[in-house]
Parts: sequence; structure tokens; C-alpha cells
Amino acid sequence: MSIVAEAPNYLQVFSDGSVKRFAPEVAPTSEESSGGYKSKDVIIDPPKAITGRIFLPDIPGPCTSSLPVLVYFHGGGFCIGSTTWLGYHHFLGDFSVVSHSIVLSVDYRLAPEHRLPIAYDDCYSSLEWLCSQVSNEPWLKQADISRVFLSGDSAGGNIVHQVAIKAMRKETLRVKVKGLLLMHTFFGSEERTEKERADGATGYVAMNDMFWKLSVPDGSNRDYFGCNFEKQEVSEAEWREFPAVTVYVAGLDFLKERGVMYAKFLQRKEVKRVKLVETENKSHVFHVFHPKSEATCSLQRQMSEFMKNN
Repeated sequence: MSIVAEAPNYLQVFSDGSVKRFAPEVAPTSEESSGGYKSKDVIIDPPKAITGRIFLPDIPGPCTSSLPVLVYFHGGGFCIGSTTWLGYHHFLGDFSVVSHSIVLSVDYRLAPEHRLPIAYDDCYSSLEWLCSQVSNEPWLKQADISRVFLSGDSAGGNIVHQVAIKAMRKETLRVKVKGLLLMHTFFGSEERTEKERADGATGYVAMNDMFWKLSVPDGSNRDYFGCNFEKQEVSEAEWREFPAVTVYVAGLDFLKERGVMYAKFLQRKEVKRVKLVETENKSHVFHVFHPKSEATCSLQRQMSEFMKNN
């Protein structure tokens, strides 16, 4: 049995189809306040093993005011990652405090065992769960489902785009998605970009291609609609109804170019509010690897401001 695909220290895929994942340090939940928030895990869909982690900030005074909700989708090339990872736990817990929001972070099923569009469907189901549980789950009693924001990094940012489209088309969904916050987003295409053709890009391109090969449906390529956003059928009327978007890129991130392309694409489609924000001299998902850094704190403040203004 040989290794057919590998992301060192994170993932190995073997010739018999089996998969081995190497998780970094994980964080336990605490239903007692710690750092200004408390957290607990919830089951979103038991048969499908879709779970989530809720972060609830400490709000002084009586618990009568409503709070916006941020639904977050982790990154990892659709193949790795978890809301339990220490970096995500600290980043999202601290963000709930900064933004005075309830955060629901979603653990969806991973490729290659569960290829796209399963991650999109799993993450959309978290919005349906939110609707069904807002009156039953004590930690959601302050949740304002008319002020829901979708966010995610890398593959999670890609998922944000797809879930937003699905939510927009589902007239019976009681959740109102007010805005999207996509960070260091993972998109691609069969056609290489200028940066992907440049000297020194071979290793980055090969790793991205590997994750796409493991994630897209069998028989598909990088022009699959989930990879290449330009291939998806969305009407002009739907683009006019698309939520406000901020696209966050990092100056040293190989995926920065794709994030800029996505923002420009939305602007060409005349999406009403599109903003591009760059964090200079930082790498891909720096907020996960360095959740307590000043750059991460600045990102959290920017995200919080976006939510207050939308």
C-alpha cells in the first residue's frame, strides 16, 4: 500500500483509498466563561456526523439584547481542518468578544471520502439547523437570525460563496444572510494565472492541484463550478440580490491573486457592496497559526466593523 497524495504533517491518502489525518493541537470547550466567552459543541446532523462549536460572549447586564450570528467554515483544502483546532478556537472565541456576536463554527464532512458538493450541502444545513434550534437551544436565545453573516478561510471562504448562493435561492429559509467575509479564499481553474505560471510557483501549484483532485467529483477538473466561480450559472437578478462582501487577502499568500480576481469578478457582476482588504506581509491563514497576533486582532476589528455596518 503506497501513499498517492500527501500534505506533510496533515494528510496522507493511500492507494487503497484509505486516509490518515494528523491533527494539530485541539482545544477543549468550556461552558464556564474563559477569556470573555464560553464554548460548547453541538450536533447539527447526527446521521451525517455534521457538528459545530458555539462561542457565546460574556455580555454584561440582562440577557435581553439580540446578537448577530457569524457562521464560520474552516479551511483545509476540503480535506483537513476542524473547528476544534486550537487556532480556530482562539480566533473565533476572541472574535465573539470583539464583535459581540454568537459564533457557530461548523465541522463538515471532508474529501476525498466525501467529495464536493457534500461540504457545500453540509454547511448549508447548518443554517437550517440554526433556524430550527434558535427557539430551543439556550445558547441561541439571543441569536438574531435576521442578522447572520457567513465567514471562512481558504476552502471555507469558497464554501461561503456557495452557501450564500444556495441561501439566496431558498425562499423558505428564515435566516437572513446580511454579509459575507471571505478570507484567503481557495479558488482555481484549468487556466493558469500569471502567478501560477511564474518561476518558483511549481510547489504551490502542485499542492493546490492535489487538493482539488481529491475534492472535486470524480470525472471533474478545475473548471468544476465549485473551483472556478466563473463557471457557475447565476443570473443578473441574483447577483443584484447578493449580500455585501468583504474579501480579505494576505500579502504573502500564494492565493492572494485568486482572492483579488474573485473580488473583481463580483464587482463586474455589479454586486452592490464589494470590498477588498489586504493584510500586508502576512501569509495564508495567519489568523489560525497566530490567533493572538496584532495582525489577527486588526483583522477581527475589521470584521467586526463590517458586521456593524451591514
